[in-house]
Amino acid sequence: MADTAIDTAPETLEALQSRHRKEQRDLVSRITQKKKQASKKTRKGVNEECEGLERELKERQEAEVAALNGEGDEDENDSENQWAEQGIAKLSVNGASNESKDSSVNGEEDANAAQADRKKRPNRAKARLARRAAEQSALIADAEREAANAPNPRELERERMALQLQRHKLSLHEIRANGHCLYAAVADQLVTRELGLAPKIPITMVEGGSGGAENGKVEEYKKVRYAAADWIQAHADDFAGFMEDSVPEHVRKIRQTGEWGGHLELLALARTYGVRICVLHSDGQVDKMQPEEETADKELEEIWLGYYKHSHGLGEHYNSLRKTG
Repeated sequence: MADTAIDTAPETLEALQSRHRKEQRDLVSRITQKKKQASKKTRKGVNEECEGLERELKERQEAEVAALNGEGDEDENDSENQWAEQGIAKLSVNGASNESKDSSVNGEEDANAAQADRKKRPNRAKARLARRAAEQSALIADAEREAANAPNPRELERERMALQLQRHKLSLHEIRANGHCLYAAVADQLVTRELGLAPKIPITMVEGGSGGAENGKVEEYKKVRYAAADWIQAHADDFAGFMEDSVPEHVRKIRQTGEWGGHLELLALARTYGVRICVLHSDGQVDKMQPEEETADKELEEIWLGYYKHSHGLGEHYNSLRKTG
């Protein structure tokens, strides 16, 4: 069977320019996103990182254009030199056959004129490169202005949440952002509302070691972690379809690691403690986890958590929201 020929043609100037424009647009988008999310503490480092990205892209694109232009210039120069040499040779032959001094002089003048014309001819590739560089600089300047004028999402979320706290007569109690925030926030609510942390810690927790205990005392957030794990394990059929891991692995992560909690764990805790868990967002949305569907309209003890998406370095975060009135 005959081998199939593979097209290995080099990248054309038009294709190179098109790719460069796309790379520039992508870089502008990345820089804009980075500067929007930068805080006052990280802004200097982000600016330096963005400048480095701009410099690397510019240098690489200039090198690619120079390489492509260099190949084209050599071909063009070779062609022009061949044309000039042929012209000189032709004029020399004519001069020899005619034994005319004037023809020889004219041939030299024509060759000199051709060489001067080559020197005067502008380098179009360099002009295009300069134009593209100017366009890129303009795009980056626009992105920097946009990022500078854009509101800081962290500060904006804090301001909006403050209005929601005032509206619902709540005060913020900060919870440490360490992976246990959901459970620590629920524990703070249960303790300050005097609702208790029952059910008790399973014996298996103590048998397996300290279980997060310090000086023989189990931390409150750990008790809430085990309460959520116990409920999910006892009602696996209700939760299995919503998990990426198997139920045993999911339960293990709740008990033994700093895995973040979410909607499933909140639902399990609402049912474990028989309370309505209200999660307040900065836009005013309130997610409510009920012990059971039929208890939606019943009078239940409520505990409140605040959900933050931008305000903490680790990402999503829960704080405890205490009633003020």
